[in-house]
Amino acid sequence: MINRPEWVSRLGNWLRNYIPLGRLSYSQEGEDLVLARILGELKIMTGFFVDIGAHHPTRYSNTYYFYRRGWRGINVDALPGTKRLFDRMRRRDITIECGVGSHEGVLKYFAFNEPALNTFSEQEAEKKISPQYHIINTLQIPVVTLKRILDEHLPSGTKIDFMTIDAEGFDHEIISSNDWNLYRPRVVLVELLNTDIQNLETHHTAQILYRHNYRALAKTFNTYFFVANEAFPRSI
Repeated sequence: MINRPEWVSRLGNWLRNYIPLGRLSYSQEGEDLVLARILGELKIMTGFFVDIGAHHPTRYSNTYYFYRRGWRGINVDALPGTKRLFDRMRRRDITIECGVGSHEGVLKYFAFNEPALNTFSEQEAEKKISPQYHIINTLQIPVVTLKRILDEHLPSGTKIDFMTIDAEGFDHEIISSNDWNLYRPRVVLVELLNTDIQNLETHHTAQILYRHNYRALAKTFNTYFFVANEAFPRSI
């Protein structure tokens, strides 16, 4: 047995006692940890979420951090097979396998060799084609409005604490399909690709949220955090 010098043992104890342990993020850019800070300001420890473009129960997930802490919610993704996977790994949640858009119908869905890139936006799909990423299939997928999903699946009397939307360039169609007077999450996370802070005020998706009394509070590289003005005081 190797005897360690006393100072090594003391250093180990100091590190354990005084250096905080890092928190594990499941999001692609740490969105879940930013969101936890925002909700923590309001002392919201558990609640209900809606995840549009949920992708996977744990990988690149903005909601799994919260699910592990007792939250539950609605997950929506268009990729066939998603519901089966979520139902197995996220049993408290409600999972819906369909697309979300401004009008109901059927749309072409571009499936990549990296499923996180899948999209209904043909323009965005063309941008993503590269030596590393390519389209492996196109599918005809049923699409409904966000309002209809919430009308049919949000449990009665439940308020939405946060909604996350990651749709690879299809965000405007999703945002415009909700009834923001009826369904008002306290926080809305939206992936706005190729949008820097200086251009946010004129972004057509952000303008919808501004008109419905939301304001931008924070961002990661691609994701913006909007908060409902009536739920979050200006001091936050």
